[in-house]
Amino acid sequence: MSLAQQQPPSPAAPPTSSANPTTGQELPVILQEKIVAGKTQPGTRVQANLVVATLVNGKVIPKNALLSGEVVESRAKTSSEPSRLAVRLDSAHWKNGSASIQVYLTSLFFPVTLEAGPNLQYGPEQTPKRSWNGMGEYPSDSPAYKPFPSSAETDKQPSATSPGNTPSSVISKRATAMKGVECRRDSGGVITLVGQRSNLKVDNLTTYIFASTDLAVPSAK
Repeated sequence: MSLAQQQPPSPAAPPTSSANPTTGQELPVILQEKIVAGKTQPGTRVQANLVVATLVNGKVIPKNALLSGEVVESRAKTSSEPSRLAVRLDSAHWKNGSASIQVYLTSLFFPVTLEAGPNLQYGPEQTPKRSWNGMGEYPSDSPAYKPFPSSAETDKQPSATSPGNTPSSVISKRATAMKGVECRRDSGGVITLVGQRSNLKVDNLTTYIFASTDLAVPSAK
């Protein structure tokens, strides 16, 4: 999985059943609230925002669309049992439309790293322009993009903090699997994360991938 991959727009998907309206879809989202296995109870409603415009069954769901769903399963880790967490998003709403979806939290996310030196620049030259499912660009308002500072701001900055010397948070272009987390899918299509090492937690700052099917990516050890 990589945001750096460039692909042509996908053709409109054929009609699907209402039981699984988003066959084969992957949506990169940022949750609006933190979720902790065992603490956030099943049935708790959750909301998230879509990170990039995504084509779903022939309809473009725009960037920042509001996605809603609920916590399906939430169990804290015990001395004998692993932590379990399943979160489903089932609808998308935006200014001029809505869509039914059915995607689950997977073990994949885009980590934030620090970047410094000559690779760090101000201005639009390094604005990431990566296609996601053939639609949209990686968000220009992400930490990977910094607008060029005004002259007043530049005058206030000492030379030691010039762009070439200042670390900056940058979202990775490649998805990473959560360490020690297994992604399981049951016969009903529910995807559940299973954590053997520690209690499962997801935050409201990281870009996570929700998908309608389990992804062919091995769990990180």
